[in-house]
Amino acid sequence: MSETRIPVPVSFEFFPPNTPVGAEKLRGVIAELAAARPEFFSVTYGAGGSTRDKTLATVSEIAALGHEAAAHLSCIGATRESIVETLATYRSRGIRRLVALRGDLPSGTATAGEFRYAAELVRFIREQEANHWHVEVAAYPEVHPQQRYARRDLQHFADKVAAGADGAITQFFFNADAYFHFVDEARALGVNVPIVPGIMPFHNYARIAQFAQRDAIDIPRWVALKMEGFMDDAASIRAFGLDVITRLCERLIEGGVPAIHFYTLNQSALTLEICRRLARPV
Repeated sequence: MSETRIPVPVSFEFFPPNTPVGAEKLRGVIAELAAARPEFFSVTYGAGGSTRDKTLATVSEIAALGHEAAAHLSCIGATRESIVETLATYRSRGIRRLVALRGDLPSGTATAGEFRYAAELVRFIREQEANHWHVEVAAYPEVHPQQRYARRDLQHFADKVAAGADGAITQFFFNADAYFHFVDEARALGVNVPIVPGIMPFHNYARIAQFAQRDAIDIPRWVALKMEGFMDDAASIRAFGLDVITRLCERLIEGGVPAIHFYTLNQSALTLEICRRLARPV
């Protein structure tokens, strides 16, 4: 990709590996994706901070390799003291980008901790050396799965931005119109920060379909039927999935998105191929 460049900045998301083998594999994935010159790599945070140490280790390694790293930070189940401690650790490792989330409680846990909403976490982060942090929050073009009313969900998003967010990354989606409508609605509420679309390549159709059903994300019927019709034809699933996601990204770029964020599931091949297809001569 040395003679071409993607028309908008890109970023890539990982989950922290659970094993030494997974960690070694991720190092290779990071090296491969670095060829796309991402703006940053981000690392998720388990329910209730269950992967806190693994997230810290992964973002620290990414930063040590000379890449910009963004750590996810969720507040459900956390205390102010634990958040202060986590922020201090990130600051000491040179991490300045955060993705601030409400998060979920681990299974079997009853108490939500000292924060109820992501807006409260963003506000608290801004109280802790406000100028050090670049804070992004989540956005839901097709409405948060736990929210019944779209207008209320949009207001929650606006509240997070008003609390001090620098930008937002959306939940993944397959309908560009849903994204553009969401952005228009947010702008009408006075939200002016960048809203970056989150894109999930079809790494594994059955798995992505499960994620989509869980999070109330619409997979267009024609895409679902075609995918299901391929059955065990892995090559056709891969080729069709690449075409669908590439066209989605092209529509988003044509519509003026500020950047694209890829959910990689710790894999590089599909994301790199999409980036190659989107690249233009410089």
